[in-house]
Parts: sequence; C-alpha cells; structure tokens
Amino acid sequence: MLGFRGFRRHQTGLWLFLCLSLTVPLELLARQDVKEAIVKIYTVHNSPDYYDPWSMHGPSASMGSGCIVKGNKILTNAHVVSDETFIQVRRFGESKRFQAHVASISHAADLALLIVDDPAFFDGVEPLAVAGLPHAQQEVLVYGFPMGGDTLSITKGVISRIENQTYAHSSASFLAVQIDAAVNPGNSGGPAIIDNQIVGVAMQGMSQADNIGYIVPAPIIRHFLDDIQDGAYHGFPSMGVLLQSMENSSLKEMYRMTNGMTGMLVTKILPDSPADGRLKQGDVLLSVDQIPVADDGTIEFRPKERTSVSYLVQKHQIGDPLDIEVWREGKKESLKLILNHPLEDDRLIPLEQYDTTPDYFIYGGVVFCPLTQNLLKAWGAKWYDAAPKDLLALLGNNVKTDDRDQVVLALKVLAADVNEGYHETANWAITEVNGKPIRNLKELVAQVEAGAGRFIVFADKQGNQLVLNREKVEAQKAAILKTYHIPQDRSANLMTAEKPSQVAEDALTHKSP
Repeated sequence: MLGFRGFRRHQTGLWLFLCLSLTVPLELLARQDVKEAIVKIYTVHNSPDYYDPWSMHGPSASMGSGCIVKGNKILTNAHVVSDETFIQVRRFGESKRFQAHVASISHAADLALLIVDDPAFFDGVEPLAVAGLPHAQQEVLVYGFPMGGDTLSITKGVISRIENQTYAHSSASFLAVQIDAAVNPGNSGGPAIIDNQIVGVAMQGMSQADNIGYIVPAPIIRHFLDDIQDGAYHGFPSMGVLLQSMENSSLKEMYRMTNGMTGMLVTKILPDSPADGRLKQGDVLLSVDQIPVADDGTIEFRPKERTSVSYLVQKHQIGDPLDIEVWREGKKESLKLILNHPLEDDRLIPLEQYDTTPDYFIYGGVVFCPLTQNLLKAWGAKWYDAAPKDLLALLGNNVKTDDRDQVVLALKVLAADVNEGYHETANWAITEVNGKPIRNLKELVAQVEAGAGRFIVFADKQGNQLVLNREKVEAQKAAILKTYHIPQDRSANLMTAEKPSQVAEDALTHKSP
C-alpha cells in the first residue's frame, strides 16, 4: 500500500505501493483457484508521537491486500497492519468482513501473517503455496485491490532484476525482486503469482522512475515462515562485522593477498556478536558457506547473478552455524560462527520501529529519550534534510560500542521554574550523569535515582552541563506533569514492578505536590 498514512515516502525514493498495472491476457483471468484465496484487508492504525512520546497520533484507516496460505493464515505486508488497533478482512467476491488479528510479523522483511477467529472465513479455500526464487524475464501476475475501485485487480509484470535492495518499511537491506511494470497506489501485500504459486509479495515502488516496482521474494517469505515454526519470531542474523571493499591493488598488497584472491576487509567487530572473539580487525573475509566473496562485497548466488554477501548470512536462521574462510596475517583460516545475533542488535540508532511505544523519562521537565529513526522522522517526509544535522551525523557511524548501545537525548524542556535557563535546550546528546558514563536511557534513570547529592549533573562529551537541584525537581514533579497533561514521568518499561511511580499517580489524580 502506497503510504497508508498519507502516502509515506522513504528517503531513497521508494514508495510502499499497491498495484502493478498492465493489460493481462483473458485466459489468465480465468484462474479462479488463485482468486478465491485473495483477501482485502481493512486496518485501523494508531502510531505513537515520538516527539511527544507519551502521546499517540490518533487513529487512521487504510486498505491492503493479502492471500490465504497454509494453516488458515493470511500472508500480507507488515506495513499493511503495523501499529494496528483493529483489522478486518474480506475474501474475493464476498461482502462480509471478518475480524482478524496479527499472528506473526517481521517488520524487517515487511511480512505478516494474520489469523481469523471464525473458521467459516476459510470455507472452500485452497491455500496458495510458496514457490522458489523466480528468474529474470519471467512474467508474473500480481493480485490485489488497488485504489480507484473495490473489486479484485490482476495485473502483469516482468521480472527484470534480483538483488539486495532497501526495504522502505524497515530501511533494512534484503533480497528483492524488481518488476518492470507501472506502479500505482493499490494492493500492498497482494501475492505475485507464477504457475498458481506465490513467488513474492507486492511491496514498494520507486518514485523517480517509471515502471519499477519491488516484491518480497519467496526465499525471504520462506525464511519468515520457517522462523516462526516454534511460535516466536527471531529475525535475521548478522555476523556482527563492518566490511570494506578491496578493489584497490595497494590495499590488497598491504594485506599480502596473492594474485587472484578476492575478499572484504574486516574493519570493525561489534561487541557481543558472532564475530566477537573469533574475527580480528584486519582479517579479510574470503568466503561464506564455501562461496567466494568478491572485492566489491558481492557473491554469485546463481550463475551470472550477483548480490550482497549479506544474502548468504540472511539465508540462515538465528542460532545456525556459518562457515567462513578468512585471510589472516598471510594465511587462510577456516572458522565457524554461531549466528546468535539478530540484525537489529547491530545498530546504535535503531531502524524504524512499529507496534511499540517510545521510551522516555522526564526529570525536572527535561524529556530524555533514545535517538531512533522514528524520532528523526518526526521532522517530516524529508527528515533526512530537515532533522538536526548533529543527529543525522550520528547515522554515519551507526553501530553499538562496548560502552554505548543507545544515543540518549535531552529531547526538549517542558518550561518550568526548576529548569529556567534551559528552556531552549533540545536534541542534546547526553553521555554522563553525575560524572559517570551512561550506556543507555535505563542507565541514565538509574544514575539519577541512585544519586544522593544536592545536584544532578547531565553532561555531553564536550563537557557542557545541565544542572538541576534535586530537591526542587522532586517538589515540582507532579505539577509539571499536570500542567503538560502527561500521565506519568516515564515509559512503562522504565517503571519498576514493585513500586509504581507516585508522580504518575499524583498527576493522574491531579494532586498537588
């Protein structure tokens, strides 16, 4: 679905979309077996406001598409049902809507499975099977419900390219199939079909070019379905390394690589990752699962077809072993890594998050929160140009370190007597509380609440300080929350189970301090 909340656009020009529009031969329209499995999805969403993290934006409605698969489930895009509060589905050719729920979801891969409580919804339906990875130049039919009408639309495209691409919903890079067809607002989540089997799910289009659309391909769908067999979603694994291309001959000579050798230079090992303690900075990654790695970071996944080396890692499930070969100090070494590290855990600034509420902590009217891509998008559709430059600069080195797994911001100040002089403070990255470094927001809260001195001192890496009087803060807590209509001074995950915040209780009952 193209921008189910106002036609949302990704910074790279990718659009979440609904349909591919071309004329289809009449004989192909007669495949009623596929039609019977196509579903229209009606979703009400309510997403959080990351700039006022205690608030929600309010409900909005959208429509998308899906199809019935094995196990009486409906396969669709994650972005069709993200931040949902209510879902209904309607089968092709029917008028009745049934209530549905999300059974499993992968926001990274933009996929979701829905369930319907009423078994009558599935009466007489033959579920669609998931096929393998298609080939370039194959014709594909995309089924769905585009804008401009209420009935099923069947459109045709030609597969023009298969390689890793950025998924607009998550900003993560996975294998994707490009279709050479016009892209119009319409049926996100609709199946792409070859020989009555699913080869992909319609996902997004590119705004800067005509006739370019993308589908989530069958291998990514299969990975998602296999992942959730135990009832839980674990995600896609990461090796936990940063790699540099080695196309320069002097670089290869420096690392004593012989003629004909290719690979990628290991420049950083991420803490607590599969590579931590196994790989070293300066190693050269030569192969993954016995497949050679080229100097430009690509691998050949089929004859004369190449994509990113990350594809080989992402084929595995969390917990799988990965065989690699490295060039270390002039010798080849074979290693086995255990992929116990989800891709999402690599990033200091997480990719866009859904189906969750923001973390925040208010102290003395200062609103503290982690820097996230959701927060950056609060600056609008062109956030990459509009957001504060010092925050955007942090995206350039977006990996966790041994001493930092979140960027903690003093997002803004809710003006009050206790914070006079700081009212203009905004988007300020905090690194210390009372002289002690903090790794994340939870540590900031812990340092604040463990302190016993008269003052609380927040500081950045340049030594700039924001100082608050502890006694004044405590005296004005409830009044600040009441003035700004904030139900509690922190997000739910920062509340202790044993001792709920008295400040929150006071604010909700409008007590004075």
